[in-house]
Amino acid sequence: MGIYEELKARGLIAQVTDEPLIRDLVNNGKATFYIGFDPTADSLHVGHFMALCLMKRLQEAGNKPIALIGGGTAMIGDPSGRTDMRQMMTPETIQHNCDCFKKQMSRFIDFSDGKALMVNNADWLMDLNYVEVLREVGAHFSVNRMLTAECYKQRMEKGLSFLEFNYMIMQSYDFYMLYQKYGCNLQFGGDDQWSNMLGGTELIRRKLGKDASAMTITLLLNSEGKKMGKTQSGAVWLDPEKTSPFEFYQYWRNVADADVLKCLRMLTFLPLEQIDEMDKWEGAQLNTAKEILAFELTKLVHGEEEATKAQEGARALFSSGNAADMPTAELSDEDFADGSVDILTLLHKSGLVASKSEARRAVQQGGVAVDGEKVSDIATTFAKADFEGEGKVVRKGKKNFRKVIAK
Repeated sequence: MGIYEELKARGLIAQVTDEPLIRDLVNNGKATFYIGFDPTADSLHVGHFMALCLMKRLQEAGNKPIALIGGGTAMIGDPSGRTDMRQMMTPETIQHNCDCFKKQMSRFIDFSDGKALMVNNADWLMDLNYVEVLREVGAHFSVNRMLTAECYKQRMEKGLSFLEFNYMIMQSYDFYMLYQKYGCNLQFGGDDQWSNMLGGTELIRRKLGKDASAMTITLLLNSEGKKMGKTQSGAVWLDPEKTSPFEFYQYWRNVADADVLKCLRMLTFLPLEQIDEMDKWEGAQLNTAKEILAFELTKLVHGEEEATKAQEGARALFSSGNAADMPTAELSDEDFADGSVDILTLLHKSGLVASKSEARRAVQQGGVAVDGEKVSDIATTFAKADFEGEGKVVRKGKKNFRKVIAK
């Protein structure tokens, strides 16, 4: 099985411009491909995870990755998937974020000896002459066609700024420049980037008379159709200072039964034959599959030692013996307002704090977690259904736990 066939079997491929051509490129190690990353934070998050895994898979198959950091496009902001306009960033902040990205990417991609490149599009975008862009690039884009793109449709409802309207042109220009400077012949991106990517292949064809290819990756959605990688306290980060290895482990340990096999296929490097065997698993076996998923992904991001510690910590905390010995608190119907309970009430009623003001301080200081997931927003609420059955484990500090159930 070639790498293209494996990507397909893992459910990673969404759309392609020319399947036979792309199959030939990647299976024979002839692709110099790029994926763009906007440096809007000082850490990558789970939303970037699949792209990093894809780059690793393709590099191991002999292809050359280019991680394109959007230092220039970040000055504009990508409207894809947005209903509001992104905040402007300073060049200093962007550079700091770029430095953080490369450190994290190096866990997945081998940058040694020119095997992969990290490039910043600010190198060519920041010095562009506006009139030249209008003449040389703008002439190749149809406004009517651009407005049919999904990324613009969403923003049109609230008002699309001319600044954001230029994003597709800038991303297309990136591909055009990477093709010329580095021989980049293939672009990968999320399925919501398809219109921008086609703009790049078309610009290369019109300006250079050459064929370039594009392929989109299936978006990582849960069984409810929502993007994975978000928790009640925010994004799941790859930086251990923002999301600890234990919290990262617990995020994947707690995925829904319906999502675990899909995540194993799309995100881990386990053989497909091994994952296919798990298709027959049910009941308690699915918990084993979740442990395997959590361990493999934590190992990829944080290393095997941290993954082992996270797994042992989770098992010790949630083992039947510990759960049986753990103090239990019951919530009554009166503790729920409109079917939910806020984190401050939860801490107080569980007996972990003496008052709501103490609960507030504990949350604000980062010392509170529910089922291993840190809670940092005092407005966080939980549904009554969450506490039925085995309930939830609430932690304050490192050693104070309560199993909380609903009556």
